[in-house]
Formats: sequence, C-alpha cells, structure tokens
Amino acid sequence: MSKKIQIFDTTLRDGEQVPGSRLNPQEKLEVARELDLLGVDVIELGFPCSSPNDFQVFELVGREIKRPIFCALSRAVETDIRIAGEALSHIKNGRIHTGIGTSPSHIKYKFNSSEDKIIERAVKAVKYAKTFVEDVEFYAEDAGRSDNEFLSRIFAEVIKAGATVLNVPDTTGYCLPEQYGEKIKYLMENTEGIHKAILSTHCHNDLGLATANSIAGIQNGAGQIECTINGVGERAGNTSLEEVVMIMKQHDLGFHCDIKTERLTNMSHLASDRLNISVQPNKAIVGKNAFSHSSGIHQDGVIKNRETYEIIDPTEVGAGESQIILTARSGRAALDFVAKKSGHVLNQESLELVYQEFVKVADVERNISNERLDQLIKAVIGETALVNA
Repeated sequence: MSKKIQIFDTTLRDGEQVPGSRLNPQEKLEVARELDLLGVDVIELGFPCSSPNDFQVFELVGREIKRPIFCALSRAVETDIRIAGEALSHIKNGRIHTGIGTSPSHIKYKFNSSEDKIIERAVKAVKYAKTFVEDVEFYAEDAGRSDNEFLSRIFAEVIKAGATVLNVPDTTGYCLPEQYGEKIKYLMENTEGIHKAILSTHCHNDLGLATANSIAGIQNGAGQIECTINGVGERAGNTSLEEVVMIMKQHDLGFHCDIKTERLTNMSHLASDRLNISVQPNKAIVGKNAFSHSSGIHQDGVIKNRETYEIIDPTEVGAGESQIILTARSGRAALDFVAKKSGHVLNQESLELVYQEFVKVADVERNISNERLDQLIKAVIGETALVNA
C-alpha cells in the first residue's frame, strides 16, 4: 500500500513574495477556492503580522472554506505567534508555522546567539503556539546548510514541546538530492520522538534542484512536501506542485497524494494571472509548450502513437490534446495531419505541391497557423482544396 504524502501549498505566502506580486484578500480567496478544489491538504494563507490584509484574509477564507488545514506563518517571536493565533481563530483547521534559523551562518550572524539559546527560543515559541492551536509546525530555517546533529537535537526538543510537523527547509537551494535525502534519513533515524511528528520538505530552486530534492526527501521518510503552483517564490522559486505531483503519479515510488491532476492547468493559469507572473513556455507540465511538437521526427512519432514522445497524457493535467505546431522543421506527415484536421484531404501529389510551398513560407514566417495553412493550400491547388486521397 502506498504512503499518502501531504501537499502543503505556499503559493499565497512564499509564492507571493516575488517582487511585483501582491494579492488582495479577495484574490487570495479566489486562489484558495481553487487550491481547495485541487485537493491541497494544507494552504499557507500568509504571514498575519506582516500586514492588515494578510490578517484579514484568514477571516474571509475561514467563513467559506472548511476542508483544508490553513496555516499562518510566524517567526519565533511572541507577538508574531499571538497575531497568528488570533488570525486562526476564524479557521476550522488551523496551524501555526513558527521557527528560527539553525545554520551556523544564521546562528552567528543573524541572531548573534548560540545553539543552546536557539533551542531555548524554539521550544518557547512552540509551547506558546500550542496555547492557540494543537497543530504546530516548526521550521528550521536554512536546514539545508545546518548541522544534522544539531537539527536532530532541536527537533527532539520541539517535539517534546508539542510540534506536530517538522519543516526541513533548503532555504538557499544549496543541497544536492543525495545530500538532502541523507539529511532526512539521518533525522528519521536519530531524532528522539520522530514518530510523533511529520517531517516536511521545503526546497528552493536556486540550483534548479527543488523538485529533485523534495522527491529525495519523501524517499527517505518525509511525509509532507511544501510547494507552490508554477514553482513561484523567492529568488529562483520553490518546488513546483505540479511537478512533484506528476512524478508521484508517473513513477511507482510507493507514494500518492489527493491532488486532482486534471485541474492543474487551470490552476496554473489562475495563479499566473493573479500573481502577474508569466509561466515560461518550456515549464514542465503546465508550460504552453509542454505538449507541443514542432520537430518533424517528433511530430511523426506522436501522430503514430502519442506515447512515442509524451509520458503524460495532456488530458491528465487538463491541458487538452497534444499540439502539432507547423514550422520549417515539420515534415509531410505533420502537414497532412493538420490539413486533415482543418478539413483538407490531400492526395500524394497535392500534398507534395503544398509541402514545397509550405517550406518556403515557414522559413520566413516561423510558425504556420491553421488559417495560414488554409490560405496556402487554396493558393496552391485552388479554392477546391478537398481532393480525394
């Protein structure tokens, strides 16, 4: 039996931290509705102490959406935690997400502190958060560059204080997958009371390894993946929700989640529009080119059997059907295929005549639309472009 992996979406918190992106409460509610329908387990709504809007959204969302866990971020600061607790008073299933930096760099330069004092602050924060909610997640900021033995010590202490989820962020996107996987494995095997909590991944994409690191995390014992729609987030972004979900669906790794994958493309479009962040065309799963083919060799293979060059059926992610894009690299098979879809049945001689003209035009115009192809066919073989094959 496969293991259920919790999907924790932080598009509305970490994702919104991209310069130029700012959602008002109504926009956050709109995105939260879709995340709920998508099947996300945990939705991080925001950082309540950061602004009145981030506080108000919890009441707005809480009045309408009841199923998911809604998470409020805070630092290990009493005021932050109190405001997070107050925001969650409107939420049916609330979680406070509090924590502190644990790497040597954070301890020395950010806090001018010591390991023992950091543990003391962490325990105090978790205990205070527990006075507001039962579900408390503790994050060890910059865990990717933190000493594993120290992480194990601080996690053991916050578990005793009542932490239910332990977040292991690769905050700077530093780790290689084997390093991150080994870190999770070490924590699973060496942390006292680890069976009482869920380990969570939170990987950034500075080296393009966020998705790989998250998968390495669950392969070594983590039970929750923190991610965003389209991989949006600070600097180079976060783990992409659609990528980890489809990896679990495509590969028999022994894991599953409750995401309704046929809603992924619409979810991607909504997040892109509301956050004002374009999705790169070659983005895995949801990019506009993810199921598009322009090379003649690829087009011929896909026309004969979609699985020749596609490991995912585009309908699985709500992307419609595969797209054959006519370019100068397209062959006769692709030209004939698109022509037939447009209602033109060409015999071999007509196809050859149209193809010769098509190549000349495509060299100049790059992509040839269905409308442009229709014009070409009529120009070459006349207005009666239907010829028995």
